[in-house]
Amino acid sequence: MSPHIFLVAGEESGDRLGAALIAAIKQRTEGQVHFSCVGGAHMAAEGVPSLFPLGDLAIIGFAAIPKSLPKILRRIREAADAVISAKPDVLVIIDSPDFTHRVAKRVRAKLPEIPIIDYVCPSVWAWRPSRARAMRAYVDHVLALLPFEPKILAELGGPPCTYVGHPLVERVDDLRPKDLEKRLRLANPPLILVLPGSREGEIRRMASVFGAAIARVIEQSGPAEVIVPAVSRLADTVRAAVASWPVPARVVTEAEEKTEAFRSARAALSKSGTSTLELALAGVPMVAAYKVSFIEEIAGRLLLNVPSVILANLVLGENVVPEFLQRDFTPARLADALLPLLSDTPQRQRQTQAFARLDTIMEVGNGNPSDRGAKIVLDIVNQPHVKKREIPAMLQPSV
Repeated sequence: MSPHIFLVAGEESGDRLGAALIAAIKQRTEGQVHFSCVGGAHMAAEGVPSLFPLGDLAIIGFAAIPKSLPKILRRIREAADAVISAKPDVLVIIDSPDFTHRVAKRVRAKLPEIPIIDYVCPSVWAWRPSRARAMRAYVDHVLALLPFEPKILAELGGPPCTYVGHPLVERVDDLRPKDLEKRLRLANPPLILVLPGSREGEIRRMASVFGAAIARVIEQSGPAEVIVPAVSRLADTVRAAVASWPVPARVVTEAEEKTEAFRSARAALSKSGTSTLELALAGVPMVAAYKVSFIEEIAGRLLLNVPSVILANLVLGENVVPEFLQRDFTPARLADALLPLLSDTPQRQRQTQAFARLDTIMEVGNGNPSDRGAKIVLDIVNQPHVKKREIPAMLQPSV
């Protein structure tokens, strides 16, 4: 009998991970598998339609939570009820722990025999480390994207965890320059990438400061080509923001245009997040920044427990990428840090030398992350299920 795998994601990045995992599982099982999901367009493209639109879960920042809370709570109940009704062989929750973990808790309380896999380790290494031990009650295995996460999760008393690899490592060949593009990186005028974010709130907060910083750089160093990669759904928002910049910039939305820009860029100005790791794997020196609301800043000061908020720095284990947060997020500070990266300086060399270590750290070339994840999922499906599992009191059905 074909196994039934239920995947639950909470945003587009999880939808992408889920789609790649579905494809890898199909390949390993020669299609002899059945899927259900809460996901988006990418999982739908793999032939697995979502229980409800993923956009219903898209909230950004604390201020948006009260307005969206009733709908989110309803969707949590609907997702959990669908899993309980389907009785799959395994539940795979993907990222978005505020949503997916609540679904997992309800499923574990009703059907404790269903194994639950968490694809993407919550950032317990950054804040609220107590979550790691609490996860043991409703997560049986974690698939980690970052190489340092299994060790940290074990130290914190969390569930078993395996590093499968970040999906970006599958794109390394596309991101890195070929011979001609290596020469283009050194040609004049230089190409500067600007990445103000993939969420509307981020773009509103950051784009104008990024534009002013780039203008300062060009004023001091001379002409440059400026490219702003954007997700298609926010292209108009990005174009409107860029239109007010003091310097011309080209917004690109097609995948090939984006990867071509990464391969040719001399340097980049980026918001913090996955984009910094993407740039590092591409070998593009950068300056990173971020700004949140005052309430989120206060919460971050109380809760964050990391030496850097820049993902590339965390993976490398050293702060090689300069970061400018909150009050330090000014055009002058960004420009002063970006200028040295446009020529052969110690600042540029330090970053490129550090980025060269990423292949070893992230095990680039050591298998496809999606396939490694698929193997673990199927191994767990094929294990004898625990028919009688004690349900911790904390997991009585509630949200």
